[in-house]
Amino acid sequence: MISVLYPGSFDPFTKGHSDVVEQAGNIFDEVIIAVMQNPLKKSSFFTLEERMEIIKELYKEREKIKVIHGSGAVVDIAEEYNCKAIIRGLRGLSDYDYEVSMAQINKELSNGSINTICLLADKNNQFISSSMVREIYNLGKDISRYVDPYVEEQMKLKRSL
Repeated sequence: MISVLYPGSFDPFTKGHSDVVEQAGNIFDEVIIAVMQNPLKKSSFFTLEERMEIIKELYKEREKIKVIHGSGAVVDIAEEYNCKAIIRGLRGLSDYDYEVSMAQINKELSNGSINTICLLADKNNQFISSSMVREIYNLGKDISRYVDPYVEEQMKLKRSL
C-alpha cells in the first residue's frame, strides 16, 4: 500500500483542500491528512481538535482517507506513517516558491527518502485560502462557494457560542 501525507492547518478545511485530497485519493492507496498547529499563527478559528473532528466527519465514509494530529517535523510524521511522499496543493506562483524550498528541506531532513508531490487545485478552487474564507466569514459574507456545507455549519455553530 502506498500512503501519502497531506499536512496543513486546515483552519477551516476548504474546497481547495478537498480538491487536493480527491486528487491524491485517485492516485494513492491511502491519504493521511495531518492536521497541524501552525506556531506562526497567533490565533485560529477552530481548535486543533475541532478541525480534526470536522475533517473526520467529511471523510467518515472514505476508508482510504485517515485524519491524524501532526506535530513536529512533517518528514518525521511521514516516516512514522510509512508515507512515500508529502502532498502539497498549489494555488499559484506565490505558493510555488515556498513549496520548492520546503520540498528541498524535507528531502534533506529525510535523507532523501521523502519526496514532495505538488497537486494543482481545480481552477475554480485555486484562489481559495483558509485565511480568505475566515476573513470573508468575519465580514458576514456568504462562504458557501468556498467550503463544504458541513464546514460552513460548524463555523456558524462556533460563532454562536
